[in-house]
Amino acid sequence: MKIKKEVTIYDLAKELNYSPSTISRALNNHKSISKKTIKLIKEAAEEMGYRPNNLAAGLRNNKSNTIGVLISRINRPFMASLISGIEETARKAGYNVLISQSNDKYENEISNCNALYDSRITGLVVSLSMETIDMGHFQKFIDKGIPTVFVDRVPDNFNSYKVVIDNYTAGYSATKHLIEQGCKRIAHFAGAQHRNIYEERKKGYLDALRENGLPIEEDLIIYFKTMSFEEGDKVTKKLLKMKNPPDGIFSANDTAAVSAIMCAKKMGVNVPHELAVIGFNDDPIASIVQPSLSTVSHPAAKMGAISARRILDHSGQNYDTDLSEITVLGTEIIVRDSSLKKVHALESKPSR
Repeated sequence: MKIKKEVTIYDLAKELNYSPSTISRALNNHKSISKKTIKLIKEAAEEMGYRPNNLAAGLRNNKSNTIGVLISRINRPFMASLISGIEETARKAGYNVLISQSNDKYENEISNCNALYDSRITGLVVSLSMETIDMGHFQKFIDKGIPTVFVDRVPDNFNSYKVVIDNYTAGYSATKHLIEQGCKRIAHFAGAQHRNIYEERKKGYLDALRENGLPIEEDLIIYFKTMSFEEGDKVTKKLLKMKNPPDGIFSANDTAAVSAIMCAKKMGVNVPHELAVIGFNDDPIASIVQPSLSTVSHPAAKMGAISARRILDHSGQNYDTDLSEITVLGTEIIVRDSSLKKVHALESKPSR
């Protein structure tokens, strides 16, 4: 099959007997061109299959109406909601969104970062990969005055906009909920501690134990690489085979928490009567698994919308590269069956 040649403004100029500059101005609704001529040229452009070259325009203007998004994994529900919030806000303002994922690999993040920079994006929204420690690859955006917003997984020592939740309070509240349900030995599925979100969730967990007179047992704190389902299953098996297994689990994400529930059921451990579980993020699977998973809400779409708005507010203006503004959003505990130890204990008592 013969591939059809891309139609250019020069093809339009030749067909309509106008200069290329007139065609270009008409397609961009320039006031120097009459409405009648603009209508004529646009109708012909549509008939001939002309497509505007936004990338070329961006190269000429050193800017495009495109927001770059660099995330860890696009298949995570939290990330999907985050992207939705960014895209909806950008679209309303006439902007496009260009998305890339690192798959939690540092080298991928650098490569994607360079590609987005070369695309002359207007601004950049980033959720860091699990491996990222050095932030050097983002400095060129700051030096160039390109608004850069870090969301959820953010750097500690890098001047830029940040949009986060109160991870410490969320971790504290999740653990306190398990304690209130009667749990005495609570395990924690912890993410990589150089990522601030997991470090703060762990701090909340530890303080909740201390303030309620429960011991901190290092063998109940498990550090995950990627917080995957497979890791959760492997760790839960190990924990439940302990001589004195935990009676509660606070997982720093829902994926590992769901795997803990499923593993416990396979091993004949009752959830929540023998093992209460709470996760983090309120992914769709949390309400589908049986028993349904208690979790911490995570306003991902709102975080995405705020991130995009920060970029739009500074688009075309003098962006203050020394400004470091942090937006902190709250969370709430969503209680479902997996953590209701007291309720299930009462239901299991024989009536007199």
